[in-house]
Amino acid sequence: MPFLHQPRPSMHQPEISSLFSPSGPLAAHIPEFRSRPQQVAMAEAITEAIRNNTQLIAEAGTGTGKTFAYLVPALVAGGKVVISTGTKNLQDQLYQRDLPTVRDALKAPVNIALLKGRANYICHYHLELAQSGGRLPTREDVRHLQRIVQYSKITQSGDKSGLADVPESAMIWSFVTSTRENCLGQECPMHKECFVLKARKQAMEADVVVVNHHLFFADVMLRDEGVAELLPACNTVIFDEAHQLPETASLFFGENLSTSQLLELTRDTTIEALAGAKDFTPLPDACSAVEKAARDLRLVFRKNEGRLNANEVVTLPGWGKALETLDQHMGKLNELLELQAGRSEGLENCWNRCMELHGKIRQWQDENQLDMVRWVEIFTHSVQLNTTPLSIAEIFAKQISGTPRAWIFTSATLAVKQDFSHYQKEMGLLEAKTACWDSPFNYPEQALLYAPESMPDPNSPGYTEAVMAAALPLIIASKGRAFLLFTSLKAMQKAQEILLAEFDRRNLKYPIMMQGEGSRNDLLSRFREHGNAVLLGSQSFWEGVDVRGEALSLVVIDKLPFAPPDDPVLAARIAQINKQGRNAFMEYQLPRAVINLKQGAGRLIRDENDKGVLMICDPRMISKPYGKRVWQSLPPFRRTRVLQEAIDFLIPQ
Repeated sequence: MPFLHQPRPSMHQPEISSLFSPSGPLAAHIPEFRSRPQQVAMAEAITEAIRNNTQLIAEAGTGTGKTFAYLVPALVAGGKVVISTGTKNLQDQLYQRDLPTVRDALKAPVNIALLKGRANYICHYHLELAQSGGRLPTREDVRHLQRIVQYSKITQSGDKSGLADVPESAMIWSFVTSTRENCLGQECPMHKECFVLKARKQAMEADVVVVNHHLFFADVMLRDEGVAELLPACNTVIFDEAHQLPETASLFFGENLSTSQLLELTRDTTIEALAGAKDFTPLPDACSAVEKAARDLRLVFRKNEGRLNANEVVTLPGWGKALETLDQHMGKLNELLELQAGRSEGLENCWNRCMELHGKIRQWQDENQLDMVRWVEIFTHSVQLNTTPLSIAEIFAKQISGTPRAWIFTSATLAVKQDFSHYQKEMGLLEAKTACWDSPFNYPEQALLYAPESMPDPNSPGYTEAVMAAALPLIIASKGRAFLLFTSLKAMQKAQEILLAEFDRRNLKYPIMMQGEGSRNDLLSRFREHGNAVLLGSQSFWEGVDVRGEALSLVVIDKLPFAPPDDPVLAARIAQINKQGRNAFMEYQLPRAVINLKQGAGRLIRDENDKGVLMICDPRMISKPYGKRVWQSLPPFRRTRVLQEAIDFLIPQ
């Protein structure tokens, strides 16, 4: 029987401000806790939204303590709460550290659960297939498999993050976990032992469930991962790192099909045919034909990565023929699987997947999809066909309408000069209340914003060289201890070349690290340990990175982070807004760039003892009429254009 929406328990609820006071339970239980007016005000606004089942968009500057500001009201109000975070790392932090801390401090009698996507849990059925199939690509995969088998016998959760000996990115995990497509559901012979079902059951019974944005939207759209079952019983939904939602929602409110999915289908079909239809030889041959056609489709593209709109793709030599061949071979595989589907649950599952994927190939070719953008994304070993809605506002608004509940959207970066209209329009949250709390940090004393003079146009050929020439005196003054953030991988790699040559010429010994030379966690750990390193990063280092103390004293940003105008989805959205007589740059492109810039700038000051310089090299922040909106959206840094003032700020007097 499905859960019904639960009325909130009627219980005496203390004044929220008293819980955050110096004599309150948080201060008594948490040694480093200190009361902040912004945190209390935010908690009170969230309490009101929960009490009235309304929507609230809340921006809270770095250091506000927004996690406690939403956890305390949520636990005090009672009822069922779903918290969605930006990443699995944040998910784990909430579940393992923040939630237990607040729950213990408040002595709140609540059960908490963690729910991840099914790809995070070992699948007994596919683990057994991997053991018996004998077709693992490498010897390392074979060694990893033995560790996973042993782990599966002792783990309670089946969560792959609990097995440190096998990297989470290891290829073997795709063999021993399930996907929405290849899960056998109730037909699975190991249904009763399923780790995914166990995690869902715990989530259904819990008062507070922690998910991530990808899981939330995948489930809301596909009704697959367990969140759809949770929502009917839910009183409050809280999105942390809510600035990521437009991108994530766009991903799931559209359709996509990758050649990797086709290769997984042929792999699984081959394994299932070996187990249940060994005598039917046409099936492996049909799988090989689809596999070759999928790889040939990828080979139409000469580059290793990038995005193209459908109109560009259809003019490429070989594209039409490659897609037609793939379509034909998928049709043939579909016919053969239909003939053999009755021989096992696994083969029937492969047939259903083949029908769905074949349908997506044909659907993508339909040129008459109104309000949708058709485009292709190229990866090193695969290509993905995408159909994305021009606007997600109406779809998202419809998804969250219906049963009364509170919807909280919070992040350090949602507004432009305290104006939330861009976010509200993009997400369809026109009725939501909005609120903004500045960081409690003393930015005029702790930080300096430096905009160097005489910088060339950001699109000029020698721009990265100019950025590094301007940044080098500050890197030397800060004795390393710097993040250099770039808007493109190409600029980042060029900057590394320049920096290595300059350090060698000047005999500077500061370690240089670059994104891609290890996992993000590994690079950050090494950066902190060295205490004088220079780390170069692109988009993934602009947010979610927390380095406190003297290890980081300088953040350099090469350009204002405008999205590439040739991105197919962005280009289509710009065209649509301008067609309506509106200004796409001011309404859409600039707000997105400001929000991204605020994320990058937020890496510098992480607590009340930090001190440092934020250097933004892009001259448009000063020279363009819109530049004022950019820097006025940042925290209240002291500002200068004089190099010596920036150097003096970094060198203790």
